[in-house]
Order: sequence, then structure tokens, then C-alpha cells
Amino acid sequence: MPAITSLGIGSGADINSIVTQLVALESRPLVQMRNAATTLQTQVSSYGQLSSLFGALQTAANNLTGSSLWNRSTATSSDDTAVAVVGGSTAAAGSYAVSVQKLAANQTVVSTTSYADASALVGSGTLTLELGKWDLPPMNFLPQVGRTPVTVPITAADTLQTLRDKINGLGAGVNASIVTDSNGARLSLRSSDSGAENGFRMSVADDDLDNSDANGLSRFAFNPGGGSTQMEQKLAASNAEATVNGIAVVSARNELSGVVDGLTLRLRKENFGSASVAVTSDRDAVKTAIQSFADAYNALSKAITDQTKYDPGTKVGGPLQGDSAATGLQRQLRTLLNVASGASATFSRLSDVGLQVQRDGTLKVDSGKLDSATANLTELKKAFANSDTGNSANDGFARRYATLATQVLGSDGSLTTRTEGLRDRITKNGEDQAALSDRVERFRTRLVAQYTVLDGNLSRLNALSSYVTQQMNMLNRTNNSN
Repeated sequence: MPAITSLGIGSGADINSIVTQLVALESRPLVQMRNAATTLQTQVSSYGQLSSLFGALQTAANNLTGSSLWNRSTATSSDDTAVAVVGGSTAAAGSYAVSVQKLAANQTVVSTTSYADASALVGSGTLTLELGKWDLPPMNFLPQVGRTPVTVPITAADTLQTLRDKINGLGAGVNASIVTDSNGARLSLRSSDSGAENGFRMSVADDDLDNSDANGLSRFAFNPGGGSTQMEQKLAASNAEATVNGIAVVSARNELSGVVDGLTLRLRKENFGSASVAVTSDRDAVKTAIQSFADAYNALSKAITDQTKYDPGTKVGGPLQGDSAATGLQRQLRTLLNVASGASATFSRLSDVGLQVQRDGTLKVDSGKLDSATANLTELKKAFANSDTGNSANDGFARRYATLATQVLGSDGSLTTRTEGLRDRITKNGEDQAALSDRVERFRTRLVAQYTVLDGNLSRLNALSSYVTQQMNMLNRTNNSN
């Protein structure tokens, strides 16, 4: 609102202050409207928090009503150093005896000739790498079907280091490295993947025209079947061989996937005897889900209490104190706690599974009692997840809260409709503020116009009064001189 600066100049009266005070009185309802809007915004924020917490309770309840939790398994091995388990959450319950006769291996060969260092020249010609299987005995090589041999040219300027780099750059399924010991540097080749089918041979076309001697590039040949081998095989490519519950299993890797549905067995040691792998229902996952359900319920219950309480000490109430929708939700939450369920003959009340109702309406988890309850997952699942469309008294505990959350969060639910109602009131409040502001501005304009006229009239009267006073003074001086 613009300041009034010129009123009262003619009359000398503090008209500016008068107009300002009158406008402030007229604007007093606007202050009240703004305070009301702030309160409404706080209530909307409070309901937004309750909606979020109800959503968290719905998620926790739905987790307990879904089948994936109750079908989840966990796998353990009696000897992780020999046979480790990977996964197992979807594996069927059972017990498996696993023994390992042989671990899968990557073929590894090393040059028998040592070099002073990695910068030593290696000769020239071409090297050809080919993946396949060695048929033992004799050393017949069976190339992989559909796999083309890879050839790399080696020049007279190539060193042991550049030879290694060229082999690694081929992407031919063989990794090269340089190993240095007290005798010097040697080239080591290792197949990228384990398994009998991933062996390799390396043929040489040496520029010195002798492919089988211990000179030049021939020193890197490994082709026993072709009669040219100057590299020493340290480890043959082989498959893993194991038995699972007496059934022989062969794998190119030291991991058995698909042998036990939903579970991978990682083989780590051979000829150790037997390891027992047990797949059981995941009781810990169920306990965690029930604890999460209790935590979500408690967070929501405490939030409603905080929002609706009155503090006699500070004489300040929560944003939703006296709000029937909020207190109604709290009654619904607490009512469900104390209603028995016919879903399970073993666990008819929450207290039977270790969820104790406290004086403040929250839930406390008795871990010992809950652990005992998870020993009977069949009945515990009924107690939480059962759904009976014909009789809601037979619905599980989590099912009831999932249903309640769906109702209150739905388009016609109490949380949704209450929030929409508050937002409508905020919109109406804004419109009323705009209308009142417009009225106050018109009132101010009218006052300014009226007091401007009054100020002008007072100015003229003051001027006339001054003139009359002057004339009377002059007349008095004339009479006194005679």
C-alpha cells in the first residue's frame, strides 16, 4: 500500500496518521485471513506426512501379504572353503551332498627359454592361435566349431613385451604375461576361460625357416600334435568334475549353475570329502519384514499422536488437534490391533507372534517369541497374509492394514478427501484475501479523496482567519493612534 505524504500540509492536521490508522483497522480481517491460510497450509503438510507414513505401512503390509517373502529360501554350506553357495533365495528347500573330484582349470604354458628382460628381441614370423580341446592321449587337437584361428605377424623389431601386447590385443581367448624369476624373463600364456573346450595351441611360421628348433620365433610354439613344442605346459585345460547327491556333474567352470534350481554351487577345493548344502526357508527375512511392519505402524501412530495432541504446559495444540479425520484414523489403526483373526488357529492375535501393544498404542517386538513363531511359517503366513472375501474376520493382520491403507489413500479415502478439502479452503482463502485487499484499497482511495477535500477547506478557512485577524489588528492600531 503506497504511503500518504501530502495530506495535512494545508491544514496542519496529522491527517496522514488518521488515514493510516483507519486503513489498518479496515485491513485487520486480512491479517486474520493470512494467519488462517498459514494454519491451513500446516494442516495440509501434516496430512501429507500422514499420507507418506500410511504409504510406508501399506508397503510393509503388502510385503507380508505377497508370496515372494514366504517362498524365499536361504542356502548354507557346511564347508565354505570347499563348496560355497551363491543365491538360493528362490531355491526349493532340500539338502544336497556335494563332493568335488576335480576342479576346472585354464590351460597354462610357459616358454622354456629365458630372456635377459622384457626388451629382448624374439625373432620374426607369424604366430597362429587357435582354441579347442586336447584329446588325451594322444595329443590330438580338436578345434572349436565355428571359431577361426587368429594370426599375428611378428617383426624383427618385436620384443618380449611387444609380443605379449600383440597376443593380448588379438582377443583370441588367450592371455599373455611376462614372468621374471632368477633366471630371467619368460612368456606365459593362459586361456581366458577354464574348461576342456577352452584349451589352445600356438603354431609358428618362423622366418628362419625352422619351426621346431629352439631359436627365433619357434621358441613360442605349442603344438604337440604337430611336432613343434618349445613351450612347457604347466596346467592342462580341464572341466570340473563333481557329484551332487551321488549324481555326476561336469562343468567347464568351477560354478555349477542349474544343477540345483535357483542356486549356484561354487567349487573351491577338490578331494576334500563331502560338503552338505542345506536350503531352508528364510526365517530371518520373515522376521525382518515383521519388524519393518511394526516400525511403519509405530511411525504412523506416533505421528498422528503428535499432530493431534494438546500440550497443557505450553497450552499449544498440534496442527490437527480436534481434527475428526485424523482422530478417526487413529481409532481405526488401534481397533485393528485388538481384533483377533481366524486366519490361523495357532496365531489368532498379534501378541501370539511377539507383537505386544504398548500403553501409547505402539507395537513392541518380542524377538524371542517372534523367533519361535517363525518355526511355523505355514501358520504364520496365514496369520499375516490370509484373505477371506467371504469373512473379513479371517483376514490376516497385514492384510487388514493393507486394506485400510488402500481405503484411506484411495481417491475417495479420508486422507485424500480431507487434504482436498483443506486445499479448497486455501484457494477460497486466497480469493477472499484478494477481494478484501481490493476493498481496503478502495477504502483508502476514498479516504484520501475525502481528506484531500477537507484539507483544502481547512486551508482556505485558515487563510480567511488569518486575513480577518490582520484586519482587526490594523483597525485596533488606527483607533489607538487617534
